[in-house]
Amino acid sequence: MSRLTPFSSPLLIGFDSVERTLERLGKGSDGYPPYNIERLRGASKEEGNLLRITLAVAGFRPEDLEVTLEENQLTVRGRQTEDKDRDFLHRGIAARQFQKGFLLAEGMRVVGAQLRNGLLLIDLAKPEPERLVRRIEIAVED
Repeated sequence: MSRLTPFSSPLLIGFDSVERTLERLGKGSDGYPPYNIERLRGASKEEGNLLRITLAVAGFRPEDLEVTLEENQLTVRGRQTEDKDRDFLHRGIAARQFQKGFLLAEGMRVVGAQLRNGLLLIDLAKPEPERLVRRIEIAVED
């Protein structure tokens, strides 16, 4: 029995990768760390739209965090190590690990990342798309 999906329409050609991406995103992840995505004001026309992903990573040092971009997949990883020299009387703050992924649209680029007051700020630029109209010549065979 074949599986019917929204992308199984004969009018949608070449969207297999989009379907796989949506399936991967649908599996989801936990809500840690919490994050915001916002549009920054005041971007120039050359920069296009500037976006910022802000992750709450209090307690993580810069060396505990890793931000990577592979193709269109932005991945943020955090790894805290246990400090064996510390003797806790009460431990309410766990040393956690996380991995958070964001799928970026084609053409988006990472401008930079900074850690400020327990928040990891990742700035992205989304250039304005060029409208491309191309005429396709029709070959005539008789």
